[in-house]
Amino acid sequence: MIDPARPEPLDLKNFDAYLETCRQMLQRRLAGMASIEEVAKAESELNRYPRLDDLAEPRDIVVINDEFISPRDLERGVDALLAGAVLLEHACAGEATRLGLGTKYLINARRHLTPEILTDHLGPEPELPHPPEALRPLSLGRRHMLQLAWDLWRLAEENGLDPRQVLKRQHLLIIVNEQSAQGVIDDFREAQFYGFERRRVLFMVQRAFHGFNLGPQGWFYDQDSPLRLHNHGQMLMQTTMDGQLFRLDEQGGRRHLAWKEYLSLLNDFVDKVSFNIEDLDYLSQSLDHLGLAAALKLAEAGAGMVMEVVNNDPDNPIKGGACYWDPELNRNVMIESFCLKGVQPEDITVLNKNINHYPQPARSLSAAREQGLAMPLVVKKNFLYFQPVQGDLNFLVPTAFVRRPRLKPIRAWKGPRHTRAALTAMAFQDQRPGFWAWASGLTGLAL
Repeated sequence: MIDPARPEPLDLKNFDAYLETCRQMLQRRLAGMASIEEVAKAESELNRYPRLDDLAEPRDIVVINDEFISPRDLERGVDALLAGAVLLEHACAGEATRLGLGTKYLINARRHLTPEILTDHLGPEPELPHPPEALRPLSLGRRHMLQLAWDLWRLAEENGLDPRQVLKRQHLLIIVNEQSAQGVIDDFREAQFYGFERRRVLFMVQRAFHGFNLGPQGWFYDQDSPLRLHNHGQMLMQTTMDGQLFRLDEQGGRRHLAWKEYLSLLNDFVDKVSFNIEDLDYLSQSLDHLGLAAALKLAEAGAGMVMEVVNNDPDNPIKGGACYWDPELNRNVMIESFCLKGVQPEDITVLNKNINHYPQPARSLSAAREQGLAMPLVVKKNFLYFQPVQGDLNFLVPTAFVRRPRLKPIRAWKGPRHTRAALTAMAFQDQRPGFWAWASGLTGLAL
């Protein structure tokens, strides 16, 4: 079993220290296991949440409605956005193995969704009201960044401010993987950083790791094994390590930040909001004013993290972070589905929407740096890898759980069966009046 409320400490000074901590953890946790195959068979029990049998349906989830959010609360959130006091983090590092199309940021539906791929995703001769060939030839990441710039631009105009200056005040953190890093950086440079100030756009390349293996002397880091990401939890922890975040200079050179420098920046933000590149609602509206207002209000009551929950789709249930009440901890918790031994996607009723807020982010990131997250494991191709979960930060800092008055399922391009919904979301973005003329003017590109 693994208890995310009491994780074993990790050393996050650098990658060597991190990997040695991981190795020592395996030595303790898997003492007595004689083979990788034995670990694979016991994987669900090794990752099992220790209080699984006592979990109940979540309680007292805050409803974000007019009774909870006042006009002044909304105004405060808007003011924070316009002032650039919210760190806008974009998680683009996932390997998107379920889609089989590479890093999602760089997926160009018109180019990459060939008839063969569509058949693989949706079956032979799928009926598509919005086929890929009818879309503009843009990557998902370019659509994502243009949507953010458009929504901020309109917000500035609504408040009588210069939109270009509001864009230049924003702070972004773009997290990519090693395979896509240069492609994403080139995309930003080609698009003139989408109107954002170059020095206020931070990048991080999430590190991939070889697997661990079991030898005569115990567990060791096997550099002959395939490289894999240690999930989004390692991504979060890596942002707190020295020299991982960087800015680009005018020539494209990288200027890296120490953790203390990043921590100093975090102290200037009232919130960090983490967006997921696969969220399809984002393509129609990237700014969630109600969610931001709720996060800032709940921070006054001590919340260091705010997680929004939605209903699972009963027709197409998915796995992910599941919300339950833990009676021993006497609070709601969010638990990743691979720690819920025996619980199937159709058994999960309340899911994390995967757009998390970290009010006063210096506090929550410091907790991750000092303690580290719990470290579930997985066996892939006869090697062992870790898969920590970003959402497990809810066990380390006071966390509030919120929902909308009307609970709707997640709309995200998580796998092949969601490809039709992704095409529809892109088509509606393509049809927005004035959007592409504005986008061409912003970026200097013929879009």
